[in-house]
Amino acid sequence: MKIKIRHELIPLNLLVFVLVAAITFIPSNGLRIALGLPFLLFFPGYTLMTALFPKKERVSAAERTALSFGMSLAIVPLIGLILNYTPWGIRLEPILYSVTLFIVISSIIGWLRRRRLPEPERFSIEFQMKMPAWGGGTWNRVFSIILVIVILGALGSLSYFIAKPKVETFTEFYILGLDGKAIDYPKEIRVGEEGKIIAAIVNHEHEVVSYRVEVRIDEVKNNEVGPFVLDNEQKWEGIVSFTPDKAGDNQKVTFFLYKSGEAEPCLEPLHLWIDVTK
Repeated sequence: MKIKIRHELIPLNLLVFVLVAAITFIPSNGLRIALGLPFLLFFPGYTLMTALFPKKERVSAAERTALSFGMSLAIVPLIGLILNYTPWGIRLEPILYSVTLFIVISSIIGWLRRRRLPEPERFSIEFQMKMPAWGGGTWNRVFSIILVIVILGALGSLSYFIAKPKVETFTEFYILGLDGKAIDYPKEIRVGEEGKIIAAIVNHEHEVVSYRVEVRIDEVKNNEVGPFVLDNEQKWEGIVSFTPDKAGDNQKVTFFLYKSGEAEPCLEPLHLWIDVTK
């Protein structure tokens, strides 16, 4: 049975809008995966090929398919690169809407260029429904089966990593001089004089976290600030002070960062060395 599809751009764009609606209104669903893969890997290149080559004789079906995948892999990163230099940045919504806009515009251009051509010259999708032929020798059949398994395995692995992406969680913790730069830290202080630095904490833990900073001089607790409750991607920056109570050179000032309820520091401590005079 021979099947011919003349207006494939209409259902293609409908699928794009279904994906946009699914991502906008449904937090997490399998429809994102089913439509997200062709949305990123095939649709942009295919619609661009439609705009560039509206005639069916110019490019064969196999070449059109291969170029659609290849051009999609070039178009989507290029859109991401452009977004990186805009106020929107590389986030889900800007990428979703930008790729959607590219697909819609290239589809309209392709549709208009097709309408200018005579009906027999317009590109359309044609394929026949028939059982695959198992011609060739045994090795050809084995190779075909292995190829199908590899392709299905690759698609399954890609779907799994998209459905359950690895989320990296961490906390930033650093200290600066009072001018906000990583220089001009306190080096010489008198006994009883207050030394000051700027400490910064940035939460990338994908959850709300409470932090506190403990300051020790030569392993003796000298000060503590906090707790600070930070949402994900929230930053705290403030002055942390310490006051030495005895004279001596090369005294070690250590800054420990703790999460609420934990007895051990969540990161490696930060250090300063100071000379304390009477």
